[in-house]
Amino acid sequence: MATGSTYEDGWYWSADGLRLHYRDYAGDAARPVLLCLPGLTRSARDFEGLAERHAGEWRVICADLRGRGESAHAKDPLSYVPPTYVQDVQALLTAADVERFAVVGTSLGGVVAMMLAGPMGERLAGAVLNDIGPEIEMAGLERIRGNVGRSVSWPTWLHAARDLAARNTGIYPDWSLTDWLVFAKRLCRLTTSGRICFDYDPRIADAFKLPSQGFDLWPGLEALCRKPVLSLRGALSDVLTAATQARMVERCPGLVAVTVPRVGHAPTLDEAPVVAAIDAFLLRIVEETRP
Repeated sequence: MATGSTYEDGWYWSADGLRLHYRDYAGDAARPVLLCLPGLTRSARDFEGLAERHAGEWRVICADLRGRGESAHAKDPLSYVPPTYVQDVQALLTAADVERFAVVGTSLGGVVAMMLAGPMGERLAGAVLNDIGPEIEMAGLERIRGNVGRSVSWPTWLHAARDLAARNTGIYPDWSLTDWLVFAKRLCRLTTSGRICFDYDPRIADAFKLPSQGFDLWPGLEALCRKPVLSLRGALSDVLTAATQARMVERCPGLVAVTVPRVGHAPTLDEAPVVAAIDAFLLRIVEETRP
């Protein structure tokens, strides 16, 4: 393991021979691990704020899914699908010696969390589903499909931030240029040629743009409902609607639903209402897992 400033870099092997990466923030071994799973084009860097707030009291593991961040790119691009991510996460938990865990899943990461609830339900202590539910809006899917895999690079971080702001201003309408620079540095990387580009394998678009594979995620949500569940929804989201979130509450009465104002898909987890909601969620985890 290589030591970072506040975390250690962990590595493990997938079933099909890929070297995959995660960040490991040390914490109280008596508590469940917080397992953070990012969205489709995102990486472990998305959880920097959350990890820095809770590391020490909680062990926080932030995964780079295959093809993202420091993880290897898949040999077969059609392996970029949720069932494979579930297998990879199960291998991560074994490699990192994790027994009990709670998932914080953004978008695709939340889909993986719901799919984990069946095979790993006894080990799951709870879940935060960030702007995702069992029903995903077609408008949001089409918008994402139109953006993922886009080939582009920029000469400087400032150019990248301004371009991302122009393309996504409806998602985060109140952000300053400083916010967009943070966003760019979480989404992109500096290449050896000195250009800025997206930090993911563009071939993830190959599987994502295929017709829907028809996963029924309602059973996964209902399996999660035996534990604390927090549903976060951006008020401007085109992926998770208020109606779907309301149905989630109906099917899962113990679920706590929070809507984040003036944010689309997806909340960064650093917004004040989200910080408070996650603090309350973690308190429930402590209370329900106390011997």
